[in-house]
Amino acid sequence: MTLKFIGYIGFNNTSEIHGPARRILDRAYVEDAARAQEAGGFDRVLIPFGSNSPESQIVAAHAAALTKRLGFLVAHRPGFTQPTLAARQLATLDQLSGGRVAVHIITGGADEEMARDGDVGSTKAERYTRTDEYLDVLRQEWNATVPFDHKGRFYEVRQGFSAVKPSNLPVFFGGSSPEAIAVAGRHADVYALWGETLAQVADAVRKVRHAAADHGRKPGFSLSLRPVIADTEEAAWAKARDIEDQVRTVREAAGLPVSGHRPPNAGSLRLLETATGNRRDARLWTGVAALTGAQGNSTGLVGTPEQVADAMLAYADLGIDHFLIRGFDPLGDAIAYGEHLIPLVHAKYAARQDRPVALAG
Repeated sequence: MTLKFIGYIGFNNTSEIHGPARRILDRAYVEDAARAQEAGGFDRVLIPFGSNSPESQIVAAHAAALTKRLGFLVAHRPGFTQPTLAARQLATLDQLSGGRVAVHIITGGADEEMARDGDVGSTKAERYTRTDEYLDVLRQEWNATVPFDHKGRFYEVRQGFSAVKPSNLPVFFGGSSPEAIAVAGRHADVYALWGETLAQVADAVRKVRHAAADHGRKPGFSLSLRPVIADTEEAAWAKARDIEDQVRTVREAAGLPVSGHRPPNAGSLRLLETATGNRRDARLWTGVAALTGAQGNSTGLVGTPEQVADAMLAYADLGIDHFLIRGFDPLGDAIAYGEHLIPLVHAKYAARQDRPVALAG
């Protein structure tokens, strides 16, 4: 197993600790972040998706033109583009980037976010059923050597065929509900988890492995974290507390809640339950998750680079082979991870290769 690191390119150099961005799409930041993460040894960077944000594939295409080695994990929501067209768009980007593209399938968010793009009245179960069929059509478009027909609940294709095929385009997929696990078992090349406790991650890995085994598949696993590193453990935890204070101040100034959250999806609910203690296991920090309602990637590992690297390797022992890491100072933290964390994890992992580990079964 080889460990891979995924960074993050938002659309401007802001995060939960900042107020509203002056520029929603900051081209200079996108370019600087792409170059810095390529230089820092990241394997890929995630380009996020939102119902009111810039378009992820176009941003990925721009960043790919500025880099040579860096890969791109393009977040994509099924249901708003026909799967045949999406397949050709992604395959085209894969070809133009020299095989550096992966797609992260985001099935759905809160009902109000889905409605902004015209998806009104669908249920979570329906969305996962739609995603399942969407990915069936997507892969047919990528793999078919002759025109194909498809007639399903959500899509009908007659003599579909793409002349452009991807050379290497893995599908990342996340979701904690039973419906999500079933779809992941059928389609995920890499299953993506948020940063939870070791026990929770081990349980999720087992469930997805079992679901995938029914289809003869063996997915990889990605864990999303917000590392907070400093020269000493005391300084790192002080930095984490300061981040919490900044997040609280920004949210209160914007009239956003810092408690009493009721997230709509199973993954956020699980993460919010985990966040009741602020600190779990040895280094898992949940302070920002508690303040924000566990919206997305909001938990971290705190300590010196050596301590955080050891904590990451504990997850690797459970089967995690991708780490998606991003900070609260997006560009500055990405540079620091490339200098102080990524090389250390690789070195420690290489030194342990002869040691037996207990993988989640």
